[in-house]
Amino acid sequence: MRDDGVLTTIDIEPEHLRLARQAFAEAGIGPSRTRLISGRAQEVLTRLADASYDLVFIDADPIDQPDYVAEGVRLLRSGGVIVVHRAALGGRAGDPGARDAEVIAVREAARLIAEDERLTPALVPLGDGVLAAVRD
Repeated sequence: MRDDGVLTTIDIEPEHLRLARQAFAEAGIGPSRTRLISGRAQEVLTRLADASYDLVFIDADPIDQPDYVAEGVRLLRSGGVIVVHRAALGGRAGDPGARDAEVIAVREAARLIAEDERLTPALVPLGDGVLAAVRD
């Protein structure tokens, strides 16, 4: 993280935010370097400034990935990276016979990234799959 960087995290669970605050404090990361937002990501993301983030990490229900990808790309600065966790659903996303709602949503999120000319993507076969893309 840059010297003037601030880590922003969004979670609806107060306990998750409390644990994050505690972990940051134990790691010596002061409150001026973190911004913990309580709320639903769908509502919070739309209020964040365009092109103001170096990294957007999406760890959400697969059904919601397309919406988060669209917002995440909007938030990225040039040179920023978007990372989508569970991007392959343990291989199900690549199975032509799989057509459940999660698979359809994950494929849509991947399509949004693949078709965005501002992004250079890479799929990492790690766990349930990690899709990362750098914004030009």
